[in-house]
Amino acid sequence: MAENSSGAVIPPQAAAVAPVARARGARMAVLIGPEQGAPRFITRRFVLAPGARIPAHRHPTLEHEQVMVRGEMVLGLDAEVRTVRAGDAMYLPPGCAHWYENRTAAEAEFLCIIPRTDGYDTEWLEEPPEGAFPG
Repeated sequence: MAENSSGAVIPPQAAAVAPVARARGARMAVLIGPEQGAPRFITRRFVLAPGARIPAHRHPTLEHEQVMVRGEMVLGLDAEVRTVRAGDAMYLPPGCAHWYENRTAAEAEFLCIIPRTDGYDTEWLEEPPEGAFPG
């Protein structure tokens, strides 16, 4: 789709949901990206079920800007471990090692905005958790 000059509203059910590669209990959907005409950024929604974990990894050239929408989760940023809650904003610069874990009994949800690129490298720093989805 070409760049959209009139804007768009994308209902939640219009975004295809898929399991997150190498994660356990995490799923992701692209809400806004090239298909919606966004020329420079991609907005993704991640939902972590209770007990979900996305293993430690980093992207050497890609920054992430994230906002917790609901619930809470534990976020590892390099050597720091933080509990983040709905309303918190997180910035992950290129090369920052990060991981996510939902240690609560409720789903956790966050938005992740990344620059649009032709592709990006992911360096996995730990093995996927037991019961992880293939990928």
